[in-house]
Amino acid sequence: MADVQIRFGERLRAVRQQRGISQEKLAELAGLHRTYVSSIERGERNVSLVNIERLAAALGVAMAELMPDEAKPPAS
Repeated sequence: MADVQIRFGERLRAVRQQRGISQEKLAELAGLHRTYVSSIERGERNVSLVNIERLAAALGVAMAELMPDEAKPPAS
């Protein structure tokens, strides 16, 4: 799993929970399967821009709000 996938999933979960929406409801609103949303949140999927847009619309946020912070550089 890529670090960015994990960080995106964590960010998606945080935004979803802040809005009080279940994975099932988010999936329904975005036209996706609940297990797919779950796998995104666990960092197991390299989600496409199309699906990021669908998730953002379902959550009522800009796509940029779902983007995780930059990766921290490795310690030297």
